[in-house]
Amino acid sequence: MEFLKDLWGFLKVRKKYWLVPVIFTLLLFGVLIVLSTGSAIAPFIYTLF
Repeated sequence: MEFLKDLWGFLKVRKKYWLVPVIFTLLLFGVLIVLSTGSAIAPFIYTLF
């Protein structure tokens, strides 16, 4: 949790708010890949990439 606080502090101080959607999208794809491995949805997810 400390990492997220540091990251948010960095974004506020450096005014890098444009990075928030990029980080959110990367996290979303990461969670999607982790949850889809070994499931019936996996072949459909891999066609997106």
